[in-house]
Amino acid sequence: MTFAARLHHHRGALRFAPFVVIGLAMLAERLPLAQRHPVLALALLLWLAADSLLLACVATTESRRPGAGQIVARLAGACAIVTLAAPPPLQAVLRATPVVLAAMGLVVLAHLALAASRAVRGWHDSQGVARWERVAGQFLPLPLVRFARLELTVLHMALLRWGGPADVPPGARAFAYHRHLTPMAATLLALSAIEVAVYHVFLGHWSRWAAVAMFVLSDLGLVYLVGLVKSFRFRPILLDSDGLRVRAGFLIDVAVPIDRIERVTMAVDGAEIRDPATLNAALLAWPNVVVHLNAPLPHGPAWRRRMCLRVAFRLDDPEPLVRLLRWRLNQP
Repeated sequence: MTFAARLHHHRGALRFAPFVVIGLAMLAERLPLAQRHPVLALALLLWLAADSLLLACVATTESRRPGAGQIVARLAGACAIVTLAAPPPLQAVLRATPVVLAAMGLVVLAHLALAASRAVRGWHDSQGVARWERVAGQFLPLPLVRFARLELTVLHMALLRWGGPADVPPGARAFAYHRHLTPMAATLLALSAIEVAVYHVFLGHWSRWAAVAMFVLSDLGLVYLVGLVKSFRFRPILLDSDGLRVRAGFLIDVAVPIDRIERVTMAVDGAEIRDPATLNAALLAWPNVVVHLNAPLPHGPAWRRRMCLRVAFRLDDPEPLVRLLRWRLNQP
């Protein structure tokens, strides 16, 4: 494996490495030696935060030459982390050193100015939810923005969407898979509600604060579960001019280009489904459609990405999709 391939393989871990370094530095800043020399400890923490963020930026950039905006953004992130998360003695030293505080403020202001200029351009180049995500991604880390968007989407679907059509873009055809999941999902919701009530009653006799904490966590879990169950209907599997988009609520969303599809079949082989090279998108049921690929398709986050040679899923009525795919592939 070449150096570039190894770097691409470990790129996900490199994105998390700065937070590990900064977390260890935060723990070291609480040692007695750091408390006796707070000025030196503050300088060391600021250097470690900036250095780790910049090195991760260089390692994860395709050209290994980050732009000025990326460098300023990492420096501003280091300043924000040190200002908000440093131990109280170091924050006192920071407040007592206006020159350092002013320099850190200028770095943050430079980042905001550059991000605002890029956000104005991004506002005109995109539309809808992608516009807001692109604009927010200029000021905050993009993974954090995507996580917040997903959280808001789940909460919106769980609490506010109770009817209406599914999310089907223009030019795409939808294929439902939620009908076979409805009885099992309703049973799971009922059991979860009973479990929450039992936990609340028993913990209430032992500790009031534990009961309140469990009540908040369990209610939040129920809201997420409701959003997940409703997403099965609102996010069907799609077929459009570009290819097949296999979805399973919020859990799975993978696009399969039409030129990657070798053949599609309803003959399901158990050994193929259990093969690690098969992405099984059928939830709580056995798949009834298997799409075979002519080239590996990457799936999953960067830290546990795997290559798939088959995509299996279950539809309520699989024959229309199979006929359309075979017609698109010119297969009998």
